[in-house]
Amino acid sequence: MTTTVDAGTPPVHNSSPGAAPRTPRRRAGLPYLLLLPALLLELLVHLVPMAIGIVMSFKELTQFYIRDWGAAPWSALDNYQVSVDFDAPVGEALLHSFLVTVAFTLLSVGLCWLIGTAAAICMQDTFRGRGLLRALFLVPYALPVYTAVITWVFMFQHDNGLVNHVLHDQLGLTGKPSFWLIGDNSFIALLTVSVWKGWPFAFLIVTAGLQNIPRELYEAAALDGAGIRQQIRRITLPSLRPVNQVLVLVLFLWTFNDFNTPFVLFGRTAPEAADLVSVHIYQASFVTWNFGTGSAMSVLLLLFLLLVTGGYLALTSRGRRTAS
Repeated sequence: MTTTVDAGTPPVHNSSPGAAPRTPRRRAGLPYLLLLPALLLELLVHLVPMAIGIVMSFKELTQFYIRDWGAAPWSALDNYQVSVDFDAPVGEALLHSFLVTVAFTLLSVGLCWLIGTAAAICMQDTFRGRGLLRALFLVPYALPVYTAVITWVFMFQHDNGLVNHVLHDQLGLTGKPSFWLIGDNSFIALLTVSVWKGWPFAFLIVTAGLQNIPRELYEAAALDGAGIRQQIRRITLPSLRPVNQVLVLVLFLWTFNDFNTPFVLFGRTAPEAADLVSVHIYQASFVTWNFGTGSAMSVLLLLFLLLVTGGYLALTSRGRRTAS
């Protein structure tokens, strides 16, 4: 039998069925090339200023060396010793600011999570007007920070603010109009604004997490006689555990580092009761013009956040392994 070979047909190379197709070198390096702009921006925006700040923390950088900060003399660990000397005025003020920030962060994150989760669970069932309510809930999160906080500044005014008008004039809950932006009440005012701005984000994340829970679980639980509380405790919260782990960490980092809210609410000098670490570092750097000490405080804050984040991730990952 004669076999005819077409000269115009290229030869076909047989390959084994399990062999992976060969990728050209240029295509193999394409993902790294596409990531290069993002890596360069990350380097310029975050890593380079961070490295400069660490260098500045080891210098005696005051207002006398602003024009040429590289000429400032090295101070070794003096800035760090001043910052952590809690018996001295600088260290004592930093410790007070740190404790205020911890209390503020714990309360704000807890309330944001609680309100956001409760609202998301209430919005889980379909009813008329649910879409409108969801859109209204997200308004505080969608507003620019300055617009949202400056509105609260007018509401917290002593003489003609809406808060005193409602609490004192209409409801009679206070004996006299309160000062919300100074004194001990400033902490309550700051916490109120922070929770008002933050809980819609928790609501949004928890709402997305609820979409992954099968409805059949709730129907089976209802047939077994489980009430609303038991369904939330046995089905909703355990199913939302991975979502809540990420949500709590993000809220913690955002709240602990929050600078815009207290700065817009109180100005350059925050009251003692609402003296957060972020504003305290700003005052140490740009009000007293001691950039060396301010940089040392920033590095200490960075180390604390890295330590807390690492411990939190290790704890949650251990909990996932134990549960599995």
